[in-house]
Amino acid sequence: MTSQHPADTADVLASKKQAFQIPDGVIYLDGNSLGVLPKHVPARIAQVINEEWGNSLIRAWNTHSWIDLPVRTGDRIGKLIGAPAGTVVACDSTSVNVFKVLSAALALRPKRKVILSDNGNFPTDLYVASGLKQLLDKGHELKVVDPEAVKDAIGEDVAVVMLTQVDYRTGRVHDMADITRAAHEAGALAMWDLAHSAGAIPVDLHGAGADFAVGCGYKYLNGGPGAPAFLYVAPEHQDKVTSPLTGWMGHEAPFAFDLDYRPVSGISRMTVGTPAILALSSLHAALDVFEDVDMADIRRKSVSLSELFITEVEAKCPQLELASPRDPNARGSQVSFRFKEGYAVMQALIDRGVIGDFRAPDVMRFGFTPLYLSHQDIVDAVEILKDILDTESWNRPEFKTRAKVT
Repeated sequence: MTSQHPADTADVLASKKQAFQIPDGVIYLDGNSLGVLPKHVPARIAQVINEEWGNSLIRAWNTHSWIDLPVRTGDRIGKLIGAPAGTVVACDSTSVNVFKVLSAALALRPKRKVILSDNGNFPTDLYVASGLKQLLDKGHELKVVDPEAVKDAIGEDVAVVMLTQVDYRTGRVHDMADITRAAHEAGALAMWDLAHSAGAIPVDLHGAGADFAVGCGYKYLNGGPGAPAFLYVAPEHQDKVTSPLTGWMGHEAPFAFDLDYRPVSGISRMTVGTPAILALSSLHAALDVFEDVDMADIRRKSVSLSELFITEVEAKCPQLELASPRDPNARGSQVSFRFKEGYAVMQALIDRGVIGDFRAPDVMRFGFTPLYLSHQDIVDAVEILKDILDTESWNRPEFKTRAKVT
């Protein structure tokens, strides 16, 4: 398929596709689950391994500034999510960061006992909140409501409103500024999971007044499988909170090896153990692709791609039901469709080189990463989807057998 869609001729991001290693014959619509490898990252990792680790050895902590990599990487992410320098640190996993940040937030509201979330939140956040309230054993309650009911549920008993900005299943997006404002008016704190936002849609944590945020580095940020996550603490909270995991990297003087814990000032107090330098170096290097990119351009193209996708699917694949909000302003950078045999259809698509993913019970997810997708990719992908549905080529045993990772 060599034709070009008219919208691609004026695409200011078109050249960015060349920065990524996309296999021949693949249309990748799963960047909302695992981002594509930027071509320059392997050489950078080889440099870290062979030159920095290989030649400098332990000296590299100083000579190559390994010790500052969590904050330096955090600052790069901060530019994409509206966070001032010194408010974001890259470390640990999203789940671990949820534990640390939620614990810190609850400590700021000791008389309030409700953690408010919604049923569109990513399950790990809810699991962590449940485990934390049991661990604290101070009478906390995890209250889960429908996304549309969040604002009305923010009462004087709520300590923290904990939400994922973009629903992982449907792409529904919360109004961060509006909900944060409502939380503050009720005396509560606002904590946001940006796993499906960072690098995909414009985010303004500082402008919205968000108190805390977490997110991962392996989706739209393209940091690699299991890449370090990140966390944000608003400037006014940084010296009032302490991580519940008081590890040596959060100490005021880690190399003094004192036996008592004194948290360092600033965002680094939310770090715990020795940073994973190889993984952090991959994420730090991957962020190079955003250096000359305006998030407003990414958002415009994301909307254009997703609107085209919905139009094409609804015209050619009437068997599918739109599961995402129709209004692009209420949607992140993904579109989901429902189909009873969605798993099998997705496996047939992947077999044909169109890679998306599936979420139980019947949701097929398609992520739109403007840095490496074109409008023609979208048209071509839908043609393949149409053929699979029309011929029922998905109806084969190998496509219906559930793999461990879906």
